Amino acid sequence: MAEWQPTSRSCFLCGRENPVGLKLRWESDRDKGEIRGTVTVPEHFNGYPGVVHGGIVAAILDETAGRTLLVEGGFEDLMVTLKLEVLYRRPTPTGEPLTVVGRLLHRGSARAEAEAELMLRHGTVTARGRVILARPPEEISSRWEPEREHWKVDEG
Repeated sequence: MAEWQPTSRSCFLCGRENPVGLKLRWESDRDKGEIRGTVTVPEHFNGYPGVVHGGIVAAILDETAGRTLLVEGGFEDLMVTLKLEVLYRRPTPTGEPLTVVGRLLHRGSARAEAEAELMLRHGTVTARGRVILARPPEEISSRWEPEREHWKVDEG
């Protein structure tokens, strides 16, 4: 059964209150062991006219891969990216609905590995990413604590 993942207030990808963010939302499907989201990237995030900037594509893949930890976990299970590899298969268009799917490949106590794919509405993959995640040091994760109370599922 799929359920919506919580989002933050200010994140560039998922922030509900970020005026320049993408407001991406993901559903966790525990049975499939994956997450899925839909996003339409506006033209002002292009690299070339009509094409999503490669850095934005990488950010979508990175965030999606990292959020695979939330399929069986919560806020305290979040990690940071240690390594990101992106394969750009074809240009990703702006202004069109895109689907992004993430899967957790391996999870340990200090590190994890995940992958994500960005697709056109008919399933053609435009980019793939593979991420190595690591448990952040306390001086980093402690900065996240004030956001915990605002970490919630957007009902909208």
